[in-house]
Amino acid sequence: MLVDPGQLRLLALIERHGSLTAAAHALQLTPAAVTQQVAKAERDWQVPLVIRGPRGATLTAAGALLASHGRTVEEASDRAEAELAALLGHLSLRLRIGTFQAAALHLLPPALTALRHRHPDADVSVMDVVSGRGADEISAGRLDVAIVASWDAPLAPPPHLRAHSLLLDPMVVVLPDDHPLAAGQPADTELHLERLRGESWVSILAGHAAREQFHDAAREAGFTPTVRFETESYDVAQALVGTGIAVALVSRLALTHAPGTTHRELAHPRPYRHLYAVTRTDASLTPLADMLIDLLRDVARDITATWEAPLQEEQRSSNSPHGA
Repeated sequence: MLVDPGQLRLLALIERHGSLTAAAHALQLTPAAVTQQVAKAERDWQVPLVIRGPRGATLTAAGALLASHGRTVEEASDRAEAELAALLGHLSLRLRIGTFQAAALHLLPPALTALRHRHPDADVSVMDVVSGRGADEISAGRLDVAIVASWDAPLAPPPHLRAHSLLLDPMVVVLPDDHPLAAGQPADTELHLERLRGESWVSILAGHAAREQFHDAAREAGFTPTVRFETESYDVAQALVGTGIAVALVSRLALTHAPGTTHRELAHPRPYRHLYAVTRTDASLTPLADMLIDLLRDVARDITATWEAPLQEEQRSSNSPHGA
């Protein structure tokens, strides 16, 4: 027969408390329900287990034997409950984050600072993860939150994952600071990409989504770009632009203001990358993940406002009588 741990625990409680009523109270059951369970246990074990008397209940020899194993079950249950509570307490304070360089430099630090102020005992770790691997790391259980980028196309994770929108990160043109197009006129604050059709370009390596986006934008502008240099790093691209040998299309968030460079905003419709925070759909075991996402969104709004302020000021200047 299959051993029912619940029956063993019931007998241990009857032995401990000396009555069916007290055992029922410990189990948060009615005395009638406990009486039924005892009767079922005696049928299952095919032996009398409990002797009922005017002063309570005692166990038969068979009942006492089974009750000794019931105490073991209780002790194991108590240990399991305590260990689970400790684990859940640890998980509730643990947050494993994956992110790419630009987000790690500009988006994540203010959010983490605010999180640490709210939860100084948080167990936070951060690792570099390229955007294409973020969802896989979440699925594998190695990360709780992954900050990733998607170029133009919306991110569509599998059902067990959720993508939280953070930021639209527009692409800008990085130019040598002595380039003829480096300084726009007040009425020409945004640069049309077709004006750079004759330039040499530094581009992200072929096969990357950013490279495909660049070629699509150039094609829509009516030209095929002359790519002289390829790299997987926006930082390297900007350093090369600073030498004066090429121009580059770079994410606004990834701007380093490398020596010898400046940047121009692109005219609409401008290409962009969309930043997301990816989590498990059920993030109940990692409550700090939702808090971090709220903080990341606050930082993203501040960043976007910083980007928009100079453009709004330039537009006001160009529309004023003195700027005409």
